[in-house]
Amino acid sequence: MAKFNRSGSRAAVSSPVKTEARPSGVTYEGAPGYARDAKSELFLLAVANMVGEDTFYEKAGDRDDRYRALVRQVALDDPLWLTQMLTWLRSEGNMRSAPIVGACEMVKARLEAAAATPPHAGSGAPAGPPDGARRQRDLNRRVIDAVCRRADEPGELLAYWTAAYGRAIPKPVKRGLADAVRRLYDERSLLKYDTGSRGFRFGDVVELVHPSPDPGKPWQGALFAHAIDRRRGRAGEPEPGVLGTIARNAAFLKAAAERPELLLDADALHQAGLTWENALSLAGSRVDKARLWEALIPSMGYMALLRNLRNFDEAGVSDEVAERVAARLADPEQVARSRQFPFRFFSAHLAAPSLRWSHALDKALTAATANVPPLPGRTLVLVDTSASMTSRGVSGRSKMTYAQMAALFGVTLAARGDQVDLCGFANGTFGHRVRRGASVLREVERLVRRIGEVGHGTDIAGAVRATYRGQDRVIILSDMQTFGGTGGVADAAPEHVPMYGFNLAGYRHAAMPTGRGTRHELGGMTDATFRLIPLLEAGRDADWPWL
Repeated sequence: MAKFNRSGSRAAVSSPVKTEARPSGVTYEGAPGYARDAKSELFLLAVANMVGEDTFYEKAGDRDDRYRALVRQVALDDPLWLTQMLTWLRSEGNMRSAPIVGACEMVKARLEAAAATPPHAGSGAPAGPPDGARRQRDLNRRVIDAVCRRADEPGELLAYWTAAYGRAIPKPVKRGLADAVRRLYDERSLLKYDTGSRGFRFGDVVELVHPSPDPGKPWQGALFAHAIDRRRGRAGEPEPGVLGTIARNAAFLKAAAERPELLLDADALHQAGLTWENALSLAGSRVDKARLWEALIPSMGYMALLRNLRNFDEAGVSDEVAERVAARLADPEQVARSRQFPFRFFSAHLAAPSLRWSHALDKALTAATANVPPLPGRTLVLVDTSASMTSRGVSGRSKMTYAQMAALFGVTLAARGDQVDLCGFANGTFGHRVRRGASVLREVERLVRRIGEVGHGTDIAGAVRATYRGQDRVIILSDMQTFGGTGGVADAAPEHVPMYGFNLAGYRHAAMPTGRGTRHELGGMTDATFRLIPLLEAGRDADWPWL
């Protein structure tokens, strides 16, 4: 009998998230747990870690300590990899807090290690750092700059650093922040983010890191000086010919205080750089809310529109204006530029279930999940509906649960192909039929209503065994914390059948050995990860998403 040359055998491939071959621990529900290497554990935690947020099994403090310890370890082992990962995490991964914390901890660990190692010890080398050392040092500056993508983030990073390590700011941090300030600070960002609620105002950042104005921005020196004066409470009237938007803003605020009808002029609002929050606060109850929103909408950003759909309905915004909002929401180019997590569209649908938004949100969600490919053959997709997936939101400010996120990706996969068997599971399983081309939002809502139907525990291996019927692959959308009573997850389907655990929470131990052969683990809150599946099944090794 042939042991190796069998029908269905596949080329051995590898994926980046790797575990040990044999379990050395347990999952939170008692099944054998497979430890990952440091990079794999850090990656899965980073793409799920909102920082400062409890999860079902892990307290915020413990989770954040684990993240910091992993960052510090990898910072010394492979700083270039970590720089690339944190840069990707902020840009393509769309995370904010985790990259900022990671960059600070990376730089701190590297500076401490450098201070503990005398330069050129025992080498007899001349004084002065060699090129290699200089390039390594430049990574510190580069990563600080790279994780700042929005103008409020230099202040956010300084707030974290000073809270953790005091007011002494090392040179690489200052230089990286100076690079970010030159790139990000302009008049509109100052008007939007430089508010009294911030511990570090724009002026504080400028005084701490001493950025030189960008030569290509002749107005930036005046902006830096104005930010400092504004912070110290001595800002006068800015010169209209240099800081025109700030000057128009000051004049508009003064005029609108006396004549609130000015707030209904869309062009004037835009020219003055007035944010929708400021306009609403200034207006109070003095103007009609529907007309005010209609004046604000043309200059509002994509995320602001998405957040305010219910407010538009409650104010009575006209159908004509609502159609323009819906067209922007559904535009694939604007969806791509907005860099919204796919689950944001389902959250918006839950918050504003009006029929006039549902079709646009459906189209936006389709565009936001464009990287989820239609997979050939038959696919079994399992959505975890257990208590650990449903009891908390993905962050303290979000009502979106991990189960809803899993349902969203599961329904998206099912809607892309006719041969997808979609099932929910907890202690038991249930099938959920999705017609190809169906409304993803409506189908996610329908699946979510079935949570609790088969209990609240987590039996991944049992769910695979109960639902596997010769499919070509198995995709498990879960936090991967499973009971251990029904055998190993890896053995629940034939060895030649690829099995993908899409890990949504990033806990320490894996439920199956991954990274080799046909058992793989994926992670993240975006659709991009699914692109690895066709790659692996084509017999090609997969690498980290930024390589």
